[in-house]
Amino acid sequence: MNFSHAGRNVTALVYRDSFTTAVIKNVITVVFCFCINYINSTLVHIFNKHQVFNMNPRYILYIHLVINDIIQLTMFSLLQVLSYIVFTLNVSLCIVMLMTAIFATLNNPLTLAVMAVECYIAICFPLRHSQICTVKKTYIVIGLIWVISTLSVLPHLFITLATESLAFFHSRTFCLRENVFRKPYLSEMRNTYNTVFLVIVWITLFYTYFRILFTAQAAAADAKKARNTVLLHGFQLLLCMLTFVYHLLLEGLTYLFPEEVLAIRFTVAVFVHILPRLVSPVVYGLRDKTFRQYLNKYRLL
Repeated sequence: MNFSHAGRNVTALVYRDSFTTAVIKNVITVVFCFCINYINSTLVHIFNKHQVFNMNPRYILYIHLVINDIIQLTMFSLLQVLSYIVFTLNVSLCIVMLMTAIFATLNNPLTLAVMAVECYIAICFPLRHSQICTVKKTYIVIGLIWVISTLSVLPHLFITLATESLAFFHSRTFCLRENVFRKPYLSEMRNTYNTVFLVIVWITLFYTYFRILFTAQAAAADAKKARNTVLLHGFQLLLCMLTFVYHLLLEGLTYLFPEEVLAIRFTVAVFVHILPRLVSPVVYGLRDKTFRQYLNKYRLL
């Protein structure tokens, strides 16, 4: 079917899945998202019910990561299902949903960097860890993460509000970021922010890893565990980076296989937005002894 993007002079040909294919894709997405969110919600419930978790900065940061995963998965599955049911959304509603998902996406790499710093302090400054990494300071850092993410996205919203007509916000469009934040320089701003974020996070991870690697030989067991934890943070960050190259993957694969655009879009979305969210519950739900003890009570392990 032909579909004209609101406010543009080009008409793009948009392919639609058959009813059976659409149902299969949405069932796969919803089942995956429901299962992961169920496990993550259980972890949040355990965190809230037991003081051993909610008084520990490390678990507080982890739950913040999990909550962002829940938000991101919920928005992704909701947007996909709505795209098949109603196809287009009101632009204003689309902006709200996209910005919610973007906040969660940006929060994750920053949270991983802070978690790596916490491991570094625990190993390299064990006597000062309890003074530096307090519950109050942890919540302040989480607040700063949200402020940084918000400040990186709000300019896109303000520029769009200032440059688009009122009719645009009452119109309907296929809910993609490039369809609502349409100015070319906004994409350049997004790429710049993403690059700065990722460089800072990667420098933090490398620094903390190598400092832990060469420190505290007397506490070899703890240092080894901390190194492995930071490596897992690096692996999680690699998966987070897939979100930032999502459009490049789509464009590259679509160029190579133009007739499989729908299958490519769905497959890339699953690998970029859903499967990476499995890492957090596996790393902390199965690897962490304390969480594993409580998860056994809920018969999730």
